[in-house]
Amino acid sequence: MRHIIRYLALVILSFTGFSQEVENEASVIHDFELELETEYRFFYKDPLFNEQKNHFPALAIRPKYTIEWNEGYESITAEGFFRFDVDNERTHWDIRELYYQKVKGNWELSAGLKKIYWGVTESNHLVDIINQTDAVERFDGEQKLGQPMLQYSLNTNFGTFDVFYLPYHRRRTFAGSKGRLRFPVIIAKDEVDYESGAEEWRQDFALRYSHSFDIIDLGISHFYGNGREPLFTFDSLGNINAFYPVIHQTGLDLQITHNAFLWKLESIYRSSNAQDFFALTGGFEFTISNIKNSGIDVGLISEYLFDDRDELALNALQNDIFFGSRIAFNDIQDTSILIGGISDLESGSNIFSIEASRRIGSSWKAELEARIFSNISNEEFILSNFKNDSFLRFTMVKFF
Repeated sequence: MRHIIRYLALVILSFTGFSQEVENEASVIHDFELELETEYRFFYKDPLFNEQKNHFPALAIRPKYTIEWNEGYESITAEGFFRFDVDNERTHWDIRELYYQKVKGNWELSAGLKKIYWGVTESNHLVDIINQTDAVERFDGEQKLGQPMLQYSLNTNFGTFDVFYLPYHRRRTFAGSKGRLRFPVIIAKDEVDYESGAEEWRQDFALRYSHSFDIIDLGISHFYGNGREPLFTFDSLGNINAFYPVIHQTGLDLQITHNAFLWKLESIYRSSNAQDFFALTGGFEFTISNIKNSGIDVGLISEYLFDDRDELALNALQNDIFFGSRIAFNDIQDTSILIGGISDLESGSNIFSIEASRRIGSSWKAELEARIFSNISNEEFILSNFKNDSFLRFTMVKFF
């Protein structure tokens, strides 16, 4: 992390001349936000492996600070994160974002740690390749680590062109000995090797073109560099060996809005010396609005997931179907519920999930999450290790 902080300081100072300009600028806008979170996770089945626990109380803090000047055309955003948990590996901190941004005319430039999200589907985010997954934070993989980068965006009448220079790769953290949702062998993030001799300092690049026209939202991307997912192999003793390959990944994300339907597709082709594969996720979301004038919207979601990787994949979604429903109450408490299930069409393995949230007063928020693993086949390389790891998660968040 100290390498990242040193990089950020050099980049931001070289791009901004920040301190002198802010002193001379009459209109400077500051904004500070703070979230304090208490969390309790309960795994109600006995663990598969020694030392694993069932009860996981935890605390988290998320401060965020933004300063804008030059009429909002220049800004610095800083967002931190710290988690304290029973599992030592889940006790961690991160700089989610710390970047300078300048907007001028039809272009934007960002430098520093930043989070970038690509994708349109609900059940699997194939094209989302820029940031490393914070794998110990959430099971769904939607929490990401901040990524050091330079990003240049050009907005034209023909679409938006983004260029990314990514000078440093961040390793994925896996659960520790006490943690759940882990392998029988503890994987320390610093023990995962690299295919590249430059290791985490390999210089990576990415490009993306996106455009919205009529009812179509289109994105085309290409990434070249250290993969965000490690590949796994086994030695003669059954130990797990992992490394980050150098990959090329070309991605397509497409969303078509037609009346109450959203038709969605994400597809990638990834190549490396170790393996080449194709994957896609596609389906629809149909929204029934304002049911019986109650203000409640119900979305019905169905997606198919395909991935032709073999046993090297860090992914259990290889020939699966997802069904779900998104319920938005549209009340002042912002109550919402997402219910879903993924079923493997070959093995019959199932994962069911519930995510719900509701504001309490003006400064509190309650969240509930449940993940249930059912009928997990022993042939599932990833999921067979998690078959006893169904859990409930309760969270209370205080906003300042």
